[in-house]
Amino acid sequence: MPESKITKEKLIEEAVNLIRECGADALNARTLAKRAGVSTQPIFSHFAGMRDLKNACLQRANALYEKRIREEVATDPERPFRAMGMGYIRFAREEKELFRWLFMGDGSKEPSHLPESTEPVQALRQTLGISENAAERFHLEMWVVVHGIATMIVTGTFDWNEELISMVLGDLYRALREQTKGEKR
Repeated sequence: MPESKITKEKLIEEAVNLIRECGADALNARTLAKRAGVSTQPIFSHFAGMRDLKNACLQRANALYEKRIREEVATDPERPFRAMGMGYIRFAREEKELFRWLFMGDGSKEPSHLPESTEPVQALRQTLGISENAAERFHLEMWVVVHGIATMIVTGTFDWNEELISMVLGDLYRALREQTKGEKR
């Protein structure tokens, strides 16, 4: 009996869902083929190899992350920097395995990357009227705390509620804003 046709898009969708449910280490050709109800042949027909498939999954996971950030900013357009931080933490809470894969690499496994900093830095410059250097430092200091909270949620170290997270981030934001007051453009 001939194998049913499966699209590249469907394989990416199945692979990302596998990562969501079981983690990135679970992604291999056999597991994906079984999940998709096909042999491994279509996987290697659509992708040059597992690295190619993983890169396609990374792009999809990153697109899901970026969509979440855009949605957060749309809900709080007056405070885009705050919305980006809260969106990052919410993504970690709701997409633990994708977050782990995107942002908690151990340095020896690919893919892993840091979130783009251009948009938050520009939001800070516009909101606070500070220099680019001051905005980059401000962003880095905030990001360390935001990433720390998100990581602790993903690893189960603690699971603060949104009110407490917002309060902590607000306190840090105000302290950093005060610290950078003299560093105008």
